[in-house]
Amino acid sequence: MPIIKPVTVAPAAPQQHKQPSRKGKKAWRKNVDVTEVEEGLEEVREQMIKGGVIAEKDSSELFAVDTAGDVSIPKKYLKNVKRLKADEIIAQRSAVPAVSMRKRPGENTTDGVLQPKRQKTSYVSHKELTRLRNIADGRKDEGLVEVTEASFDPWDVQRDIEEAKQDPRFSFLEKKKKKTAPKSLKQKPISLAATGKNIPAIKRPEGGYSYNPVFTDYEERLVTEGEKEVAAERKRLDAKEAEQVKLEAATKSAAEAEAAEARADLSEWEEDSAWEGFESGAEDVRLNAKRPERKTQVQRNKIKRRKEEERKAKMASNNKKKNEQAALVKKIAKELTAKENARALALVKDDNDDSSEGDDLELKRRKLGKIALPERELELVLPDELQESLRLLKPEGNLLKDRYRNLLVRGKLESRRPISFSKKPKRKATEKWTHKDFALH
Repeated sequence: MPIIKPVTVAPAAPQQHKQPSRKGKKAWRKNVDVTEVEEGLEEVREQMIKGGVIAEKDSSELFAVDTAGDVSIPKKYLKNVKRLKADEIIAQRSAVPAVSMRKRPGENTTDGVLQPKRQKTSYVSHKELTRLRNIADGRKDEGLVEVTEASFDPWDVQRDIEEAKQDPRFSFLEKKKKKTAPKSLKQKPISLAATGKNIPAIKRPEGGYSYNPVFTDYEERLVTEGEKEVAAERKRLDAKEAEQVKLEAATKSAAEAEAAEARADLSEWEEDSAWEGFESGAEDVRLNAKRPERKTQVQRNKIKRRKEEERKAKMASNNKKKNEQAALVKKIAKELTAKENARALALVKDDNDDSSEGDDLELKRRKLGKIALPERELELVLPDELQESLRLLKPEGNLLKDRYRNLLVRGKLESRRPISFSKKPKRKATEKWTHKDFALH
């Protein structure tokens, strides 16, 4: 049976409460009283065990402001107290606003100054009434205004010239610039479809978009949209994984750099000191070293010829690169011209064939404007959401958004960012200094 020994308590630090002199061995640092420091450390450890140091916490973590009060107090002490009539009257809130106590002048009260009489204009005169009756009866009236088509043409150049010749007194003024219509006004809008075909304003929906579709059409569209979503999710996960790998590589390289720096610092301390005396570096210099001589004319001519040959070789290489680049530019221009011709022929063929229509599912990479087009909404009803009754049907899509995106895809409008109607004023938040007067004791 093992012998149970009493727990040995560590000896306390030496204490010296009274220190009359500081000249002897007893006044050394090891004999200084550290009881107060150890008690403070023990108190801090207890506070950390219970949840943290109190001096480091904010006031919001230590105190709580009770604004509601204890609910049990009025129930306990104000149980049989009758409510005052004044409190009942004050508690009533009427929907009718209170009568204003401000004095207002009456209708018959004046300041003694007679106002001039004005003719009433709120009624219809007899002449106007007769004219309106004639119009209602279909009779002709000489005062009627005949509606004619607009004859003003803002692009009429001849009209501007005639107006300038009318009054010669204002010849010193700057002449108005001729208004010219933009070139894009006569151009046909470019469709953003990948095939280049024109997209109809209102496209006939397919069978898979119906609320009561055929099973084959619905299954085909469901599989297609599901594959698109799976591909998008896979692409997102790949991007996330690549970002994680990049972050790990950066962390690893940083750790290796820190380790190499630590090894370099350690090696500097471990190297033997070269302190054997004063080393000025002048011991290796020989006093009888031969000074460099001046170059002869033959040597200078040789260097000059060599530099000229290098310059000519460099110029020849640069000319060769320029010729290659010019040939490459001509080749690319020829290929682009061939592509443009083929595209123009395809467009002409599509224009002749009225039955072919473009699709906005696949668009061109280059769009009209810098802002990306809004994504097309996924109007797909899941199998468990299909209803057999029109009463339980939930409509999908937004006609306004569809119409706006259709205009963008057809090239009628340019996609832009939404601009807020009014800019909010900039407000600067400042903190009062009264919080510095508050202190915890």
